[in-house]
Amino acid sequence: MRKLDVVYWSLSLKAEAARQGTSSCLQSSLATKYCACLFVHSAMENFPKGRGRGRGRSGDGGRRGGRGRRSHHQGYQHGQESRAGNPNPNYPTQQSSYQPISGHEGSFRQVPTSGRGQSGGPTRSTPGSGPACVPSGEGSSRGSGPAWGGKRAEKVPIQSPISDPQVAELTSLDISLALTPSPASRVGERVPVKRPDNGGKWATQFSQLLVNHFPIKYNPNLIIFHYDVDIKPEVTPKQGRSLRITKSLMHMIRNKLFSDLPKNFPMAKTAYDGEKSIFSAVKLPAGEFEVEMSMEEGQGSCAFMFTINLVKELPLQKLENYLRGTLSSIPREILQGMDLVMKENPTRHRIQIGRSFSSNNSDNIGLLIASREFQHSLKLTSQGLALCSDYSVLALLKKVPVLQFLRDHIPNFKLNYGPVPHWVTKKIEKALKGLKVTVIHRTTKRKYIIRGLTSSVTNNLSFPIEDPMVSIQREVGLVEYFKDKYNKVIEHRYLPCLDLSKGGKMNYVPMEFCVLVEGQRYPKDRLDMLAGDVQSNFNRFALAKPSVRKDCICTMVKADDGPCGGGIAQNFEIAVSEHMTEVTGHVIQPPSLKLGNVNGEASRVTVSGDCQWNLIGKCVLEGKRVERWAIIDFADRNVKLNYIQFARKLVIRCRKLHIEMKEPLFYEPSEMCELRNSKQLSKHLSSICSRAKEISGGQLQILICAMSEKDAGYNNLKRICETEIGIMTQCCLSKNANKDKGLDQYLANLALKINAKLGGSNVELFEKLLRLEGNGHVMFIGADVNHPAAFNTSSPSIAAVVATMNWPAANKYAARIRLQDHRVESIKHFGQMCLELLEAYARINKVKPEKIIVFRDGVSESQFDMVLNDELTDLKSAIESDGYSPTITLVVAQKRHQTRLFPKDRNQGGPTGNVHPGTVVDTTIVHPWEFDFYLCSHYGSLGTSKPTHYHVLWDEHRFTSDDLQSVIYNLCFTFARCTKPVSLVPPVYYADLVAYRGRQYYEALQYSASSASPSSLSTSSSFDQSVSLKLHNDLENVMFFC
Repeated sequence: MRKLDVVYWSLSLKAEAARQGTSSCLQSSLATKYCACLFVHSAMENFPKGRGRGRGRSGDGGRRGGRGRRSHHQGYQHGQESRAGNPNPNYPTQQSSYQPISGHEGSFRQVPTSGRGQSGGPTRSTPGSGPACVPSGEGSSRGSGPAWGGKRAEKVPIQSPISDPQVAELTSLDISLALTPSPASRVGERVPVKRPDNGGKWATQFSQLLVNHFPIKYNPNLIIFHYDVDIKPEVTPKQGRSLRITKSLMHMIRNKLFSDLPKNFPMAKTAYDGEKSIFSAVKLPAGEFEVEMSMEEGQGSCAFMFTINLVKELPLQKLENYLRGTLSSIPREILQGMDLVMKENPTRHRIQIGRSFSSNNSDNIGLLIASREFQHSLKLTSQGLALCSDYSVLALLKKVPVLQFLRDHIPNFKLNYGPVPHWVTKKIEKALKGLKVTVIHRTTKRKYIIRGLTSSVTNNLSFPIEDPMVSIQREVGLVEYFKDKYNKVIEHRYLPCLDLSKGGKMNYVPMEFCVLVEGQRYPKDRLDMLAGDVQSNFNRFALAKPSVRKDCICTMVKADDGPCGGGIAQNFEIAVSEHMTEVTGHVIQPPSLKLGNVNGEASRVTVSGDCQWNLIGKCVLEGKRVERWAIIDFADRNVKLNYIQFARKLVIRCRKLHIEMKEPLFYEPSEMCELRNSKQLSKHLSSICSRAKEISGGQLQILICAMSEKDAGYNNLKRICETEIGIMTQCCLSKNANKDKGLDQYLANLALKINAKLGGSNVELFEKLLRLEGNGHVMFIGADVNHPAAFNTSSPSIAAVVATMNWPAANKYAARIRLQDHRVESIKHFGQMCLELLEAYARINKVKPEKIIVFRDGVSESQFDMVLNDELTDLKSAIESDGYSPTITLVVAQKRHQTRLFPKDRNQGGPTGNVHPGTVVDTTIVHPWEFDFYLCSHYGSLGTSKPTHYHVLWDEHRFTSDDLQSVIYNLCFTFARCTKPVSLVPPVYYADLVAYRGRQYYEALQYSASSASPSSLSTSSSFDQSVSLKLHNDLENVMFFC
């Protein structure tokens, strides 16, 4: 019976009821038949051959339904699912059996706590969560149809064959309802595309690899019980106020209750997240339980009310169904529970730092400790469920006084009992901001967060207090207050205080009374600002060889205090293999490149086995003439740039590369301190531009800026030059520019960057990219969002979009930058930014691109829905116009994952023990049916190579796996700054650079504002943010960021 026949039959019965009046008996009989019809209709709608697509928002406080998938042309015979129609060919076919899908299983209570049970992105509904009619051959084809993403079709008007007007009206209404997505679904919603084939086949060689995915077996018949936990302290009589409950205290309270009542609460069969959720292998009693806890010394005991209620029963059969392809919605709540089970044993035996667990594998680096911290997650892959385990190296602080830390690690910091220069103060603030400290001037174990530094030195700080003798306020100095209150004499009065304020309550404490908390993480991006060899020593420990990393991971998985120890996983009937997953990777052929030769002609270059090429006897393909340039030297006196030698050698090196460079117009000496004075720097740079114009009669092309060290003033320089004045700059460290050893390679790198910034072309692909041949133009777009540091709670996020401005070379880019709300990942003005770039492309090339390929960086799987249905929609709405509708492919590039590839045998890898450049894995460890793959495009000379995970969300070009993998790999050879392929596709790489440059602009504005503000350095100033990051018109469409 056809689906439409069932719908018509059911509606005819309902129409018959309308004609025959309101007899309750007849109504009941017809209603029964009608419900049976709808059941059959629903069964057909939900039958595995066509998994309905629906995404819902039910009325329970915005709880999100999911997206299903519909595959067309997938055959079934006698209830047996054909292998061609199975979304996951790695699972055997099974006898199809339909069971009506129920609502929430078990008792459910919506818990008003973010992050519980649902992730930030979409979950997927069970099949048929909302009726949706998709004509065959349209929409999102998941079977043998097109391999692109598709919209759900709009409702289809059907002519009613019933002549009775009243019945026809009723029938028309019901057919309309049957063909319209439910209110819980979004009409036209896009979903990720399905894998178009069984993986890539093109290869120069195949290699056996080990992947840090450990297969998991579980009992699909098991039910995990999810409980909501609420812990509230009783009011303590001694203090008369509630006690703040930390995560560690919550664990202690849970442990105390479970140890007191082991029969009711079996500890070994539960997992707790330390906040609101407990997952259990057995049912637990619900209700309220009082727990008496002994607190810290001097605080006595305290009673807590422990409330536990069942939220939901989670049958693991749903996870099995998803992996087999018979359920389209990812069972995220089940994954959350199982992931917590795997973390329970390490949580009980190790120190948890964020999502990682501490280890004994560490190394001392001055006042820091480099420590290997392990983490793991669950992956839904083609081979089934797997535990992905890896480690990262963190820089942890030792327990040390703040002044000792500054004395040992901050350059130019001296306790000379005199005023500290403002630029040194800024370095101190950057090194300390966000760290936790304890105080020693009074007895407390409380930890405080450093919000910043005071704008005035300690000796000049004062505040009003109430004098109890006269009941009036008087002003008291901080030095006097500490002497009277704590009998402490402040020795270093010319240093600023640490601002430890919280919640509007002022709290300034001299640095000499503060101690850094032991074991806290020190941001890696601050290591390079520390004195000594901290950065190099840290890297030496962090960049372990692949064999060392592989052994460390396997040891951790097998450890008694690891995820598989303690018997907890076994109590949930979960078994984890101790062996890594073995896969077959294929290595893609590297492309032939187009470079210039000594005769100025284009030549074909074949890269070596490590995919690197040198410039000996070769030139850039298109060298720009550099006729108007100058040097400004900010370096300190003892490391001033040897500008005569530097300029002469740079000119010679550029000319060898066919970059015609004249002698500099002039050399301008300056000082590092000028970099930190925005007004003075802007005035000086403007005068340099004017002087260059007077000498040459034209605009300065590029300004070489020498510095003695990396400095916050660099941000000032870039912001002023690129947003106010409109001149290109190239910075260098004088100590590197003055060297004799290795200078030729250093100058070649500078020359490549200078040429790219001025619009030249360093290297191109010799042949056009596959599947993109033809006369039509193609544009590549990269997008990324840069977020503020973890401790920053107010600064905006920076969105950046870059796009190619030429074809077929596709190696010249333009960029746009926007500010948006704090920590918002969705690019607010994505469509408008892309439209601006498209218009720039049209002005340059006199034609618009017919094909667009978008690469999006920095989003997790839970945010795919946002990218597909918000950003892509915004893009299409902005650029599509009368007669112009380019085809679009959207790919997410992910680097923040834990998957690592290791050669199984030494002869399977390269000289450093890493996989070969161009290695692709697109089976076994990838998504069960969506289009994704891992590509290691770079040569790993240090440490363990990390592949990039590419996930195709939308594809209107019908790429095969081989086609898209080749396009991305070939693009990695076109990065302008080096002579080797990079690890990330260039549009995304450049977008990341531009977003970070926007962050530098913003920090420069903050720096300038705080320098001029009399208030604390930790307070933010107000200014027109939307205008402040606007690029100068002269630099909008060139690679200033290169």
